[in-house]
Amino acid sequence: MPYVPLNKLFYSDSKNYDKIYAENFGSKYAVHVDFKIGEFDAFFVQTPEIIAKMLAIYKAANIVNWFCCDLPGVALEQFTTSCLIDEIVLTNNIEGVHSTRREIDSLLEGGGKSTRFYGLVQKYLMLRKGKTLEFKTCADIRAVYDELVLREVETDDPDNVPDGEIFRKGSVSVSSQTQKELHRGLYPESSIITAMERALAFLNDESVELLYRAAAFHYFIGYIHPFYDGNGRLNRFISSYLLGSELCPLVGFRLSYTVKQNISDYYKAFGICNDPKSRGDITPFVEMFLGIVETAVTQLGEALQKRSEKLAYYRSRSDLLPDAADAKMAQLYDYLIQAALFSENGIGTEELLRLFGVSRNTLQKKLGKVEAVELLQTVTKNRMKFYKLDLNAFDELLERSK
Repeated sequence: MPYVPLNKLFYSDSKNYDKIYAENFGSKYAVHVDFKIGEFDAFFVQTPEIIAKMLAIYKAANIVNWFCCDLPGVALEQFTTSCLIDEIVLTNNIEGVHSTRREIDSLLEGGGKSTRFYGLVQKYLMLRKGKTLEFKTCADIRAVYDELVLREVETDDPDNVPDGEIFRKGSVSVSSQTQKELHRGLYPESSIITAMERALAFLNDESVELLYRAAAFHYFIGYIHPFYDGNGRLNRFISSYLLGSELCPLVGFRLSYTVKQNISDYYKAFGICNDPKSRGDITPFVEMFLGIVETAVTQLGEALQKRSEKLAYYRSRSDLLPDAADAKMAQLYDYLIQAALFSENGIGTEELLRLFGVSRNTLQKKLGKVEAVELLQTVTKNRMKFYKLDLNAFDELLERSK
């Protein structure tokens, strides 16, 4: 039987509302958190649906990890970059902050420190490199915020720069597009600090499953709303770090993409749990969040499987490409096929030189052979050239060879 939110029961079954709340709160499957939502103690129930989602997440993550181990290193690196760009563009987009794939890609290629979103990109690159971050104190949260979004917040509106000891000292509310107040963040700053310390204590409680802690902490950050601006980007970054550390780094680069796909359910779950009639019950949010993670990991596995199958298909037929009997040409074709399937723009000249160990002149001659038979796609970006095999042209070649 589906778990019915308490704020819905308040109207649909008011006679049993108090009884059901007491049963849920006192359930042996309830996880209690030393955190106040309004006047109520926070808790969630490990429902069959939640347990099933958690198990499905780990199963899907194993599949993703298998593909990551099986893929060539170059292909995995290229696919990771593409996912990383998606994550950064979409985490901005959810907050109404415009950024382009080209803009983020340029930063990944070494854009200057003065460039917009530099801090955001650098923090996500830390996740990619597997760097360890600590979220144990309020100062840790502020430090990540400063590196992640402070520059953009200050540029957009200097009045939104944190003005408290650690967080904000003024009040703030979240409004709908029609300017209806949806939620008012905690106030004053002393309340923010107390709540954040309690949320962090729960996040670091290893007696509770990490996925549960990550889901609950995501809600707590949204509820506290510690800053005037940038809370959503901060929240999704922390969740990306936690999920990437627990499951697979790639999973952390799929969160915003999946949140964007399910944005209505995402905000609805916040609204349900913020409602005083829910009495601190965040079960609906935990279930929704784990559902988003399950979708993210499953879609990631499907995307990797599809590309891996195509890679195997084209590799098995690459001997039909012109001059493929030459070992270096065969190797070049392989990198160009990988670039076509896994990369954002293609594989760059410098990377090809590093992989091949040949002179620039030799590489250009071999690329020229591929271009001469109209199988090469070239992208110029920041005065650098990137290459990939034209798979449509390859398909046509295969058709003619039958």
